[in-house]
Amino acid sequence: MKKAAISLSVTVLILSSWVEKYTSTDYLRRVLGELENIESATFWTESQSWNPGDTSATHVINQYVESYRNSLDTTLGASWATFDTDQKAHLEFAYDGKMRALRYDDEKEMVIDSFNVRKLPFRPVATPFYNYTENIVRYILENKDSTSVELKDVGDDIYLKLSIYEDRQVEFFGKARYIPRNPLTFDPTSIYELWINKETNLPYKVRREMEHNISVISVSDFEFNKLRIENFTASDYFPKDYQIRQYGEKGRERLPNKMVNTKAPDWILQTANNRDFSLSDVRSKVILLQFTSVSCGPCNASIPFLKQLATEYNKADFDLVAIECTSKNSDVLKKYMSRNRFDYKFLLASREVLNKYSISLYPMFFILDEDRIIRKVIYGYGHETDSEVRTLINSLI
Repeated sequence: MKKAAISLSVTVLILSSWVEKYTSTDYLRRVLGELENIESATFWTESQSWNPGDTSATHVINQYVESYRNSLDTTLGASWATFDTDQKAHLEFAYDGKMRALRYDDEKEMVIDSFNVRKLPFRPVATPFYNYTENIVRYILENKDSTSVELKDVGDDIYLKLSIYEDRQVEFFGKARYIPRNPLTFDPTSIYELWINKETNLPYKVRREMEHNISVISVSDFEFNKLRIENFTASDYFPKDYQIRQYGEKGRERLPNKMVNTKAPDWILQTANNRDFSLSDVRSKVILLQFTSVSCGPCNASIPFLKQLATEYNKADFDLVAIECTSKNSDVLKKYMSRNRFDYKFLLASREVLNKYSISLYPMFFILDEDRIIRKVIYGYGHETDSEVRTLINSLI
C-alpha cells in the first residue's frame, strides 16, 4: 500500500508538471513559434471600427484574404490580397512588397502606390491578421518600452491585454511603429487585446484601442501553408478593363489649392435625419465647409472652435457645415453630435463630392464667399487655424 501511494504521488507530480502554463512568457514564445510557422494563409475576416463612447460600429467589413510571408520585404514582411468573396473575382486591395494597389470602381481605375509620393519612415498599411498579431506578440517579448501585459486563462481561450504607456501612440505596420507626436492627442496610450485559442495556440481575434478609434478584427475558415508566394502576382487580379494610374498622378492636377478663386462645386447630401440638404440651402454671406471624420483626432479637437464660431456670428453673415467622409451611417452622426454637443449642420459625404473637392486628408476647410467662390483651403487643424479662419471670415463679411 505504501509503495502504491508513493507511485501514485510520483505519477500525479509528473502529470502536474505537464500542465500548460498559459500565463507564462514561455507560452507566448510558443504562440510566436506557431505564428512564425505560417508561410501562407487564406481566411475570412470581419473588421469593425467605432469611436470611443459609441455602442454601434461605424464600419463592419467582411473580406476574404490571401496572405504570404515575404522575407524579402523588410518593411511589412508580408504580401497579400483582399477580395469580397472566396472566388477572388473582385480584388479590393493588394500589396506585393513593392507597391499597394487600390481599386476604384466609380472611376474604373487601379491606383498604384509605390510609396514615392508621400515619403514616411514606415509604410502606413494595415497588414493581414497573422502578420499583425505575430508582430504584437513579438513586441511583447522583446520591447523595452513602458508597458503592462495581462494574461488570463478563460476556458477555451487565453486572453491577452497589452497596454503601452509611451508618449507616442504605437501602431503595428509590420513592426511596432511610433507615430509622430500630435499636440492634439491628449492620451497616447495604445491598447491591444488578443484572444488565443488553446487548441491551436493561435490568435483568432484582436482588438486595438486608441484615444480616437477602436477596431476589432476576427478571423474564421483559415487554412495554412497551402499556397506559395512564388505563385502570387498582384496584377493578375487587376480587372482587365480598368485603367492603371500612379498614386498622386491625377491628384497633382486637381489639388484643392487649384480650386481657390473658382466656384465651389454644388452638392446635395443627407443630414443625420436622412433629409436632403444642398449647398444652395445655405443663405449666409460666408460659408465654412469642413470635411471631417468621426475617427479623426484633429477633427475632434476642432469641435470646440467650430462650436464657438457658430455662436459668434449672425446666420445672415456666417454659417458652417461639417461633412463626414468616412462613415456612411446616419446613427453614427447623431451619436457623434450628441456626444460632442454641437448642432451645426453635419452631413454624410458621397464619393462624388469627395472627388469634386479632391479630399485627401481630414480635416480640410474650404471658406466660400457670398458668390460661393472658394477663397481659401486649409489643410489639417492646429492652434493657428482658429485665427486664420476668423481673420478671413471677418474680411469677407
